[in-house]
Amino acid sequence: MTSSSSADKCVVHYKTARIHHSGNDLDIFYREAGAKDAPVILLLHGFPTSSSQFRNLIPRLAGSFRLIAPDYPGYGQSSMPDRTKFSYTFDNFAAIVDQLLGQVGISKYTIYTFDYGAPVGYRLALLHPERVTGLIVQNGNAYAEGLREFWDPIKKYWATPENREQIFYMVDAAKTRWQYENGVEDKTLVDPNAWTLDQFLLDRPGNGEIQADLMLDYGTNLALYPKFQAFFREYQPPTLVVWGKNDFVFPPEGATPYARDLKNIEIHMLDTGHFALETHAEEVAGHIESFFLKKQVKAA
Repeated sequence: MTSSSSADKCVVHYKTARIHHSGNDLDIFYREAGAKDAPVILLLHGFPTSSSQFRNLIPRLAGSFRLIAPDYPGYGQSSMPDRTKFSYTFDNFAAIVDQLLGQVGISKYTIYTFDYGAPVGYRLALLHPERVTGLIVQNGNAYAEGLREFWDPIKKYWATPENREQIFYMVDAAKTRWQYENGVEDKTLVDPNAWTLDQFLLDRPGNGEIQADLMLDYGTNLALYPKFQAFFREYQPPTLVVWGKNDFVFPPEGATPYARDLKNIEIHMLDTGHFALETHAEEVAGHIESFFLKKQVKAA
């Protein structure tokens, strides 16, 4: 029987913090669960979703870890300031997450990086490398080998950003659903509410332009790959790679290079696509518990 105190640890709380950044007062929504003195996992979502992508993982791990999962500006339940007043960049996202962690009193954390969460998380690691107790990498890129065919039209956009209309296919409803279903053998395992919610938020007036700004800014990550890799080599955070091997967006060629720079690493290739937590949340949770609890990662 589960005790009431143990059950309380698994309750997910839905909170909002006021963050002042670049002249903007932003409401940053985040999900939080777990004991305050437990090892912290910072869950960083990708495109085109929000902290909702961790809705199944958070309660599963909350008995052993403290979980915090923010929504970036323009995503989920966080503020969506006008792009003429706020620069939608990965630098700004990392700075805002850093401020949020300061507000909630977290100074040590394992970073779960996925998709856009990788450039956010690795920028955060460059800001405070001593705070990073570990990495969980799920289809999050830090190596040139990981940018293959899917990225060809995006690279064209980086080269000719004045032609913004060339990138708006990325916010199309069919494309959003494709990101969830591509590479998944049994598509009945994927909750349609996931892509429906994402598309509802993408369809907000002005959000497509925001996504175009971020897709353009993604090009800045390539120049930082050597710095990300230098962080891996110097600080050697314990790293668990749990990668959807059928992902066309971030294919498996982006997973294996982590082992070049990291010594304390496990790599698990999952038989699924981009949004691996939709189909393999239990397996991912098991790998996280096995890898990090046995290493006794210190709490914040």
